[in-house]
Amino acid sequence: MINLHQAYLRSEGQSNFIFFVSTATLVFAVLGIVFLSPMTVFAILVGTLVVIMTIVRPLWSLALLAFLLPFEPFLLKWTPDEIFLYARLFSEVLIYFLFAVTVVRAVMRGEKLMSTPIGFPFFLFLITLVASSVINFVDPFVVAVGVRQLIRFILVFFIVVLLKPSRGYIRKLTVALFVLVSLQATLGIGQAIIGEPLDALLLPSEVRSYGEFTLQQGAVQFWDSGSRVFGTLGRYDRLGTFIAFFLLIGVGFLYEKGIRLHRRELWFLFALGLPALVLTFSRSSWFGFLLGFLFLALFVKRDKRVLWGSLIATAVLGMYLAYSGIVVSRLIDVPDQPLAERFFEAFSYERWRGEYYGLGRLFWIVQTVTTVLPASPLLGWGPGQYGGGVALLFHNTRVYDELQLPYGVYGTEGYIDNNWFSILGETGLIGFSFFLWMYIGLFLYAIKVGRRSDDPFVRAISFGFAGAMIAVALNSFLATFFEVRSLAVYLWMYGGFVVVLGIETDRKKLIDATDVLV
Repeated sequence: MINLHQAYLRSEGQSNFIFFVSTATLVFAVLGIVFLSPMTVFAILVGTLVVIMTIVRPLWSLALLAFLLPFEPFLLKWTPDEIFLYARLFSEVLIYFLFAVTVVRAVMRGEKLMSTPIGFPFFLFLITLVASSVINFVDPFVVAVGVRQLIRFILVFFIVVLLKPSRGYIRKLTVALFVLVSLQATLGIGQAIIGEPLDALLLPSEVRSYGEFTLQQGAVQFWDSGSRVFGTLGRYDRLGTFIAFFLLIGVGFLYEKGIRLHRRELWFLFALGLPALVLTFSRSSWFGFLLGFLFLALFVKRDKRVLWGSLIATAVLGMYLAYSGIVVSRLIDVPDQPLAERFFEAFSYERWRGEYYGLGRLFWIVQTVTTVLPASPLLGWGPGQYGGGVALLFHNTRVYDELQLPYGVYGTEGYIDNNWFSILGETGLIGFSFFLWMYIGLFLYAIKVGRRSDDPFVRAISFGFAGAMIAVALNSFLATFFEVRSLAVYLWMYGGFVVVLGIETDRKKLIDATDVLV
């Protein structure tokens, strides 16, 4: 009887709370429209609802973040200027708020912060960033933005680990993201068929600024319409890396026969994803997916079918080169380049030569090693000073001027199209070593969890994530993808999932061992 009474009081309290919130929201909306614009009121209401949801159901906010990011460039295209700044920062602020909520919840519950494969090196990496900033006398505001650029998405890893999502949550979110990838792939294939009208609808070409800061650069379509697809992600390479990441997770599932995920659905994902990946014409995505797949098939699963298939494919490519008349060393990048030529052009001497003398990626690989690093080898030049998005944001030319180098790619862009080397230049050998420690430590942990677990789902996620990490490592050597939210967030999110599943696996093994002893 007492329990029924308590349940009634709890239900009545919840009803009163909902009534109070609804009334307050209605009053605010009416008053807000009088003194503010309707769009501003709408933005405040949405923000308030997300804040409440994050406090009450943080895992829902994590799922919202995962679903929002692929559509963010397209949604921002239609966002009015009056609320653009808030919309542009929404996903990032949500990450910070989620992190704060999860930390506070853990402290209030008296939970001990679990040791993770990246916890200690991450702490050392933060110390290095501070030391580098002090030694190089970097402006505190630039330091804050530069450190943010390097660590903001890594926080997603700690959010996941602190929230400890269940196996069921991870499974449902993964399946839902597979559906999302299929939708993006379908949209990309539609672009290849429809061409310019759909490209014009999806491309966020307008530049948006706030004072001196460029909030959105706007994508310049230097390729022919329909020749490179990009979905709602704004650029072909972002769609390509997004698809490649989840296809590699999918490969992990394909290799686990005992998993409760219909193979027909997986093949449907690949039937849409692979053609869309090819149609992006993003070589970074192609080679990243290929390396990740070969790692999973040859080194993890020892699949002889893939070994023989690779040998046959290599022989076919060799014969194609022999009889097609393509001279690989002379290939250069052109807007309407055929598929085969774009593949082989990555190995062209003329391309490498053009990249170097045109101040492209190869030039900065050489200059980082021969000029930038020797000038400040241990702690680098400080966060936000070289090669990444913050150097572009602040038009920071200090390092380039001091070393008599051009201002980034093409001498005008500020970044160097290589995230590994931008971190090396900004944090030196010490900071770079800690970041590499984090990355390799997480990769080895994923392999360890996959091999230790008897659960096919855990093995699928762990091995698939390890393959995806190989792809992202290559992607980030060819662009600044550690700073791109459409890829980096999923990298650290699934890293957190692997750690949570790994801890649960160890706990079960400990319980099983205890039961045997008893």
